[in-house]
Amino acid sequence: MNKKIAVLFGGNSNERNISLLSGNEILRCLLESNMNAYPIDTKYFPISQLPKQGFKKAFIALHGKDGENGVIQGILTHLSIAYTGSKILTSAISIDKMKTKLLWKSVNLPIIPYYFINIKNFIKKTKKNLKNKVLFLGLPLIIKPNTEGSSIGINVVHSYENLHNACKIAFQYGDDILIEKFIHGSEYSIGMLENKIFPSIRICPNNIFYNYESKYFSKNTKYFCPSGLTAKKEKELQNIVKKAWNVLGCVGWGRIDLIMDNFQKFWLLEMNTCPGMTKNSLMPMAAKQVGMSMPSLVLKILQLAN
Repeated sequence: MNKKIAVLFGGNSNERNISLLSGNEILRCLLESNMNAYPIDTKYFPISQLPKQGFKKAFIALHGKDGENGVIQGILTHLSIAYTGSKILTSAISIDKMKTKLLWKSVNLPIIPYYFINIKNFIKKTKKNLKNKVLFLGLPLIIKPNTEGSSIGINVVHSYENLHNACKIAFQYGDDILIEKFIHGSEYSIGMLENKIFPSIRICPNNIFYNYESKYFSKNTKYFCPSGLTAKKEKELQNIVKKAWNVLGCVGWGRIDLIMDNFQKFWLLEMNTCPGMTKNSLMPMAAKQVGMSMPSLVLKILQLAN
């Protein structure tokens, strides 16, 4: 009998519903490949019990804070259970957009200009104070919770009058937020599998940016893989992604998102250490482009678990 594999999904984060979709698809692929896999919803099952149940490996399909902030990775390490994806420190840093930016900036990678603020300082500032702090960014602005994924809590503002309310919305999802310069351009996503860089995907949402609705519900979002970049620009993109991946210390698999502005300059958006794995997710889409089926992709990710 193959070693018991726990597919960890669900959990309590704001991305629970997407995690359930990813986990079920991963489970289907593993069972199709005759692996001894079981679904474990961490909302209802304490992972400290995994060793007692005979589990030797875990495929992490938890999105957001539940699975990408280093906590699950730390517990599994303590339990001596091999798991997929990046390790404790990398996970903890990568979910924090501001800390990720600082690391990327330290090696001269292109990060979008931003202003970071926590809830305590926000409460102290008047609307005028806040406006003065972000004038250097210009309009429009994009406001993001610092540690959320799937574009949750994100808003674009075209007027300083709407800035305060947009910040209040973002603060519903955490105590820290980023106010960034809004970059007009085309979004790209690059998947990584060990040291292999997948072809880029160009994303064309129907909205002003690739928000939660565009990602998971809209039928009007279009994806292009190959992305249509020239060989030279694709190579430039891959070089940025590889450097961004390495400086964070990522291992196993993951996805990096970027945007190319109207002047053909790339800007890093964020690192995803546990990307979506639904039938419509970007990672399987890119893998398909290089001849890798969804079950093959899932098996390879599992093989990299340690």
